[in-house]
Amino acid sequence: MLEQTRQDAPSPWHEGELAMQRSVGVVERMDGPGRNFVRKAMPEQHRAFFPMLPFLVLGAVDAKGDVWATVRAGRPGFLASPEPELLDVDLPRDAADPADAGMGDGDAVAMLGIQLETRRRNRLNGVIRRTQAGAFHVRVGQSFGNCPQYIQPRSCAFVRDPDLPTAMQPLRSGQLDDRMRRMVEGADTFFVASYVDRDGGERQVDVSHRGGYAGFVRLGADGVLTIPDFSGNRFFNTLGNFLVNPKAGLVFVDFESGDMLQMTGRAEVLLDSPDVGTFEGAERLWRFTAEQIVFRPDALPLRWSKETPDLPRRSRG
Repeated sequence: MLEQTRQDAPSPWHEGELAMQRSVGVVERMDGPGRNFVRKAMPEQHRAFFPMLPFLVLGAVDAKGDVWATVRAGRPGFLASPEPELLDVDLPRDAADPADAGMGDGDAVAMLGIQLETRRRNRLNGVIRRTQAGAFHVRVGQSFGNCPQYIQPRSCAFVRDPDLPTAMQPLRSGQLDDRMRRMVEGADTFFVASYVDRDGGERQVDVSHRGGYAGFVRLGADGVLTIPDFSGNRFFNTLGNFLVNPKAGLVFVDFESGDMLQMTGRAEVLLDSPDVGTFEGAERLWRFTAEQIVFRPDALPLRWSKETPDLPRRSRG
């Protein structure tokens, strides 16, 4: 049973999220869910969920203000919640990961715990407190769950010790080569990070899942990505952030090889584009232009295999 709306609690939605909700006429309808389900502590279900995971999706902002999304792996148990307001993370620093530059003591961070085989996912954001290079904890700012819609089920297994980094070096580039383009054009899943600086100087970072049929991301000859946005939970965390701050970080994973493609750049929300009709079921679009690209072969010690046929063509993260 839903708990009574906490009218005394402040709305978690910032102006960008409210603008997106206003565009579809759901501001009043989303006020109650925002106050009830966007919490400042993790519920017991989430605290039990994170320690089961072999990998974690993160969003972080570097010193230049660029936002990056990344995926980090560890043996189940590398995440733990000693109390509802804290998540302990046992991960070493990784100089090869551009997101690591934004994961120092006091930095704002976002986390997505996602279990692909069961299609469960839970999100949180907060502030890193770090006293050593090999671990940190996050003081929770916001914690909330997401529905399982359009997550492609996959099972995974380790192919090496997650504490052993790959010997392969990252490749930094200003544009996508053929190998990178194939990753984008063939993807049925990616993750996106975004952020806003709220009143009072609080930085709020978000990282979320986007998924659908293979090829749901359209890649132009100029390297610009066009991504459809479909009916979802109406939180509009990602697109609302883009309206306030058009910086975005994307990460694509090759689930068979462990390769990762990370990009940071600028996003544009298209509410009324005539191109919406060319994407089946899309309600709106957004475009992403990469400004920095990092391709990291064999970055992840995990390999995934699909458990079911491809998702239906309508997709949403």
